Amino acid sequence: MPFDLGYIVAGFIVGWLVGLTGVGGGSLMTPILLLLFNVNAAVAVGTDLLYAAITKTVGIFAHGKLGNIDWRIVGAMAAGSVPVSFITTLYLADVDLESGTLVDQIKFWLGIALLVTSLSVLFRNELMKSSRQDRRLSPKAITVLTVLLGMVLGFLVTLTSVGAGALGVTALLLLYPKVHINRIVGTDVAHAVPLTLVAGIGHASLGTVDYGLLGTLLIGSIPGIWIGSHMTGVVGESWVRNALALILVYVGQKLAFPELNQFLGLGILLIVVLFKFTTEKRNQKPTAVEE
Repeated sequence: MPFDLGYIVAGFIVGWLVGLTGVGGGSLMTPILLLLFNVNAAVAVGTDLLYAAITKTVGIFAHGKLGNIDWRIVGAMAAGSVPVSFITTLYLADVDLESGTLVDQIKFWLGIALLVTSLSVLFRNELMKSSRQDRRLSPKAITVLTVLLGMVLGFLVTLTSVGAGALGVTALLLLYPKVHINRIVGTDVAHAVPLTLVAGIGHASLGTVDYGLLGTLLIGSIPGIWIGSHMTGVVGESWVRNALALILVYVGQKLAFPELNQFLGLGILLIVVLFKFTTEKRNQKPTAVEE
């Protein structure tokens, strides 16, 4: 692939946003490659999977040094995700990767993954509050649900490259509400590395990885991640994250349901904004006034 400045800029922007907000790179990179650069759907997914595996590997060492990884949870998730990723790769090997049917399937599941991921980012605080209520799930039941979570992520990540980041973190917060957020994030990153690597190698075996594109994206994203991670105290990252999630709501519904009228899509986005605004207002507690 020619040395294209556009891909470097896209890599930098995605890296900067990932470093600043923590929103998963797959949620951003795959739609950009698909919609802006018109990259083949399967190639966009496969290239982004190896891109994610490389960029997240740095994070696993950082979290490991800080003791922010629960390897028991990682093992339970991987027990579900890795086999399902392999099965999904076998399915892709049996279909025509250039067919319109597969492209439509990838776009549909990519849209669904973006919708679920972006909504989980927008309403994470509300979900966390509900998860802190007393529950009677046994440790065995939680382990089973963790394996099932891994299976869902294995399918979504292998087919769309989306889900290993924000969606995984939110689901783990619901399953393990007493575990500190830093340990949840570290555990999710530790699971994402083998999952994206296995899925990426699977796509590489299918010929759906563009190594030239991968290298070009990394040229922009690596400095972007570093700069973004050092700007969290300068830029209002929560506002950027929420704005980004709202954009992904719109992109997700357009990919999953392209037959919807554009104004109906904007109406859905407006409903999400209003719901987010009302929930935040409802959760605001009046502060006591000192006499």
